[in-house]
Parts: sequence; structure tokens; C-alpha cells
Amino acid sequence: MISAASQFDASVVADHYNELDVFYRELWGEHVHHGIWVSGQESSEVAVRRLVDVVAKEAQIKPGDHVIDIGCGYGAAARQLAQHYGAEVTAITLSSAQHAYAQGVTAGANPVYLIADWLTADFPQSFQAAIAIESSEHMPDRDEFFRRSYKVLEAGGRFVVCAWLSSEAPSAMEVAWLLRPICDEGRLPCLPTLNELVASAKAAGFGVVNTQDCTRAVRRTWGIIFRRMIGSLLTDSRYRAFLLDPRRRNRIFALTVVRLWLAYRIGAMRYGIVTFTREK
Repeated sequence: MISAASQFDASVVADHYNELDVFYRELWGEHVHHGIWVSGQESSEVAVRRLVDVVAKEAQIKPGDHVIDIGCGYGAAARQLAQHYGAEVTAITLSSAQHAYAQGVTAGANPVYLIADWLTADFPQSFQAAIAIESSEHMPDRDEFFRRSYKVLEAGGRFVVCAWLSSEAPSAMEVAWLLRPICDEGRLPCLPTLNELVASAKAAGFGVVNTQDCTRAVRRTWGIIFRRMIGSLLTDSRYRAFLLDPRRRNRIFALTVVRLWLAYRIGAMRYGIVTFTREK
């Protein structure tokens, strides 16, 4: 497990997404998660929606199912599950900016968006499925993250986690120049390996249904974001002003994008989709 040099609580993570709000939406889009490429010719929009489809299939989401989306970002995955799978979705985020955007683009009462910290929020045992798309990395207590996820699921419910992961045996150079800075700059308390992630889930009571290493299918994401960022820095004065403003707490994330692209290319980072179940 690779740990950040500093500890990050919920307020620090929220600040990261609030300050970078416009840039996340412009560079990454409202899904704010990796895409899955099959042919390599798909658009980013097709690829990110495909990842949500994979999650929905793994979670066995059916019309009328109550689903909790832990760390929903701008709510795009939650909306896809509600509109295309007929799920009743409760979606939570730490970020007030993300919450406001999600509320603004959603007609009706489904999904329901909440500003909440998963590690302190209190939800009943009432969900047939739970998903966490690239949010477990922000949890300062991974064991508690899984314990709480277990508690809200009904018996037989599934929990699908899409996670940024460290490779099993990164080199000292990869840790020093890529993985630990990615944790620090991305406000990630740690990057576990796949085995460590699964061990935490099992300790909480989960059974393992399926593990998928999707690194090769998703890594195209960072090349696209990197090119968009360079293009914006060259053509948009807002990007240059933000990058050069020492008052901006998260401007270092421009460098993090480069680190992420390289970490995926050389295999220092992995991407996993893991399906768990509450068996009783």
C-alpha cells in the first residue's frame, strides 16, 4: 500500500473538487471517471458510459432496485442508472460544486443527491446494490468504508468498486516520483493493491464475486485528458492564470495528470473493478 505523506479529511477532498470544479468538467466531463475502450476508436462519452454499464451488469441492477452511489461526482453515473436501468438512486458527494451541478441538470426526484461524508453518514439497511466508482481512494479509513457499505446492503446485495490501485510491487522510483505524489496531489490517503482492497472487503464480511484488472482498457483516459489540458493551457488564459496563481491550493494537479498518464503507461498503477456481495 502506498500512503500519502499527509493525512486528508473530508474537507480537504471537498476543497480539491470545489476549486477544480470547472477544470474537471471541461477536461474530463460530467462522468469524472475512466472510460473503457474496446476498439480504441470509441469517443470518450461512449467509453465512460460503457464503464457504468459494466458496473450495472456486475451489480445486477434491476428496475426498482434501490442503489447507493458512494462518491457520485457530478451524478452522471447515477443518472445513467436511473434513466436506463430504472434504479432508484441515492447519490452522495463531498463537493458542494458537484452537488449543485447534479441538482441543476436533473429533472425530477431520481436520483436523490446528498452532500455527505460516507464515513460519518447514517443510512439504513435498505439498498439492493451499492457502487463506488473511483471514490474509495479518498477514504482515510478503508476498513470503515467497507464496513459501512456492508451495513447498508440487504442480504444478497452487491457492491461494485472501481478503484485506482498500486501495482503489487512498484519500484522505489515509481513510488517516489509517481505513486506517492499522486496520492499527495490528488488528495488520496493511500493507493492499495488489488489484494489489499479485497482483504479489507473480506474483513468487513463481503464475499468476492469477481475481480477484473481493466488497466489496459482504461488507460487511454489519461492521454486524452493530458492532450485536452495542454490545448487549454495554450488557448485559454483562465488555465494559465490558475496555474500561475500561488493562492490556488490545487494547481499542482496539472502535474498530477502527467504522473497519472505515465504511471498507467509503465504499469505502476492498475485499475480494478471488483464485485462483492453481502451473502447474509
